[in-house]
Amino acid sequence: MGTCCSISRSPHHDHHHHSQEGDAEWHNYNEKDQLAMADDQYIKNGDGARVRFHGSSRFISMYTQQGRKGVNQDSMTVWENFNGEKDSFYCGVFDGHGPSGHEVSRMVRDNLPTKLSSLVKKTSTNYKSDRFFSNWENNFINSFEDMDEELGVESSLNAYSSGCTAVNVVKQGDNLIISNLGDSRAVLCTRDGNNHLSPVQLTTDLKPDIPEEVERIKSRKGRVFPMEEEPEVFRIWMPEEDCPGLAMTRAFGDFCLKDYGLIPTPQVTYRKITSNDEFVVLATDGVWDVLTNSEVVKIVASSRKRSLAARLLVDQATRAWRYRYPSSKVDDIAVVCMFFKERPIVHERSDNGSELNKNFAEVGPRHGRKKLKSDDGLDTVVNCEVSRTENRGLTRRRQPQQSHR
Repeated sequence: MGTCCSISRSPHHDHHHHSQEGDAEWHNYNEKDQLAMADDQYIKNGDGARVRFHGSSRFISMYTQQGRKGVNQDSMTVWENFNGEKDSFYCGVFDGHGPSGHEVSRMVRDNLPTKLSSLVKKTSTNYKSDRFFSNWENNFINSFEDMDEELGVESSLNAYSSGCTAVNVVKQGDNLIISNLGDSRAVLCTRDGNNHLSPVQLTTDLKPDIPEEVERIKSRKGRVFPMEEEPEVFRIWMPEEDCPGLAMTRAFGDFCLKDYGLIPTPQVTYRKITSNDEFVVLATDGVWDVLTNSEVVKIVASSRKRSLAARLLVDQATRAWRYRYPSSKVDDIAVVCMFFKERPIVHERSDNGSELNKNFAEVGPRHGRKKLKSDDGLDTVVNCEVSRTENRGLTRRRQPQQSHR
């Protein structure tokens, strides 16, 4: 499975940054680092869209890093000139979990944008249309649900006790459409009334501590409760088995829970980009577990080179992991930064006049250290030994497509 794309320029289109944890600061990155993220690292599809799995461009910075838990289960993609339209971008970040989470994550990365694009071509997504947002919402929902069904019938993929999140953003001119499934997050940087950089969280972390989500799970016989060793993390469990302990309420795959309230339906929202808005950051929970929205915005804004903004954020998140969770394995991390303006951001300065994020001291110490009883204390899934029942979770089939509004 994969996108219908042909190779353009870069022969390394299937390469990913599975690098080990790094401590490099932005001022240590040399010309070789910058060339590794050159503007020609993309593949081109039939609509003229430029598809990236890593690298950077004039408005994009993206970087992923393998943690200490095994294969990198995070993936990401950016489609520039999405659907062949200039000034149109599709950005997606995907966080896999479970034994085959990396395979689920990459299959979604490679196929979801194509499904969305196909639906967009059949509907009016002109921003002047009265149904602009409702059409986009329906297209996102239908493409996500179709993607989930495809995962369910893909015999080469174990999506029964494995799955992935997805946070997507489509920029069409000054219009931003956001869709979210799971606990990855999108945060926008804007300027407040005093011209200071301020974060705006565009998505809700869809976890089992949201009353409406919990109600749905319980109404379908799923169970929601935390483990004794981490009472602050609520998880979803099957009715009769203490598995899988999934720490989110919506996801691709995880068919062992699809009969018990887990759904592949994303939350879709809209924002009109204004002159005060600077950029948007999409990242997996490896960032948000250790850095606040404000810290993320400041770190990205402090990067002297846009092309290195995502890598700088990954490096700072890695350091924060080591400080906050010294006994836990660092998580995989994937970051996509999309900038809205041609001109660079004017760097803010901290109270003592030093530039933000010269070193980790301005970020890490604000968090208290947290000791975990095991290295798995932050895992999305805690028990993947699920007794598979034939067709469980795979019998759900949508009725003929209807409007979701």
